[in-house]
Amino acid sequence: MSAPDLFSLAGKTVVVTGGGKGIGRGISEAMARCGANVVVAGRSFEALADTAEAIQTLGASALAVAGDITRAADREHLIAATLERYGAIDAWINNAGSASPSDVGPLDGVGEAQWDRVLDLNLKAAFFAGQAAARAMVRGGSIVNITSRSASYPNPGTGHYGAAKAAMENLTRTMAAEWGHRGIRVNAVAPGVVLTEELAKTFNSPGRIRRQVETVPLQRLGRPEDIGPLCVYLVSDASAWTSGTVIGVNGGSFVPMGYLSYLAKVYRDAEPAAI
Repeated sequence: MSAPDLFSLAGKTVVVTGGGKGIGRGISEAMARCGANVVVAGRSFEALADTAEAIQTLGASALAVAGDITRAADREHLIAATLERYGAIDAWINNAGSASPSDVGPLDGVGEAQWDRVLDLNLKAAFFAGQAAARAMVRGGSIVNITSRSASYPNPGTGHYGAAKAAMENLTRTMAAEWGHRGIRVNAVAPGVVLTEELAKTFNSPGRIRRQVETVPLQRLGRPEDIGPLCVYLVSDASAWTSGTVIGVNGGSFVPMGYLSYLAKVYRDAEPAAI
């Protein structure tokens, strides 16, 4: 395992929520390659154990902690388990977040239960997890909130998800302002479309993938391993004067995925005279 000293995470302990799958696993493995102790947290212990094993294969130390980040008791357990094993938390990656297929739909059809589920996971839990991490960072540290390109652009179909991520980006800047004097840096990473295993289940036609790729100047969708290196930078000493920023990783594309799907439906359902 080798990395320039500037980007070395040797001796640092990094917690990655939602760390067992997709983007979270990519981030976890990137941290491991740079020498960090990695705590992977999430709901599926099987996925976490598999990721922890991969991290150990890379020569780093790993701890898998199963739990639901939306529950205060599980957040407290995650903090306690990390401190018991490693004695400190140097970085926290707020990656857990999503909108399940049952919660996706146009705004005029979103019910309170759908709204609460999406906001509880993507905003409320992310905020309180970051707050808990900051309280545990007695020697300073770095918090990275994984948001979304959806935070900055119209997002038909998952507008409540985009609203939650937009709020998280605002909180990122306020966290950075309030906690900076304690040596805590807070930044956000906003991925574009990353083709994880879960997303691949909904991208179930070559045409849909092609339409999205056509909006990306680099002519491909993101991969989970595309997000980790930027997170390493934001955790490492290389970013010692970087805080309160939101950095996009999207292949140069600024066209929301939901917008393309929305247009396709509008034109498909429209009367011929209206097209």
